[in-house]
Amino acid sequence: MPKREFNLVKKEYKYGGCGWRGCGGGVYGLGFLGAAIYYIQQATGFWNGVLGILKAAVWPAFVVYKLLGL
Repeated sequence: MPKREFNLVKKEYKYGGCGWRGCGGGVYGLGFLGAAIYYIQQATGFWNGVLGILKAAVWPAFVVYKLLGL
């Protein structure tokens, strides 16, 4: 259990670890790495590999688009 602290001056809770936003950066980083590997493996040329890196950076947008399209 993370340590909780209450700041009386700012009247806010502060959790140890990742804070209120959670630890999503690590999950996003692993997703980026996996997507980059996938897109680079599928690339047929250098510029397709570069495009794959750019696609890997915005893969959550593709996921949300597909989910909302259902």
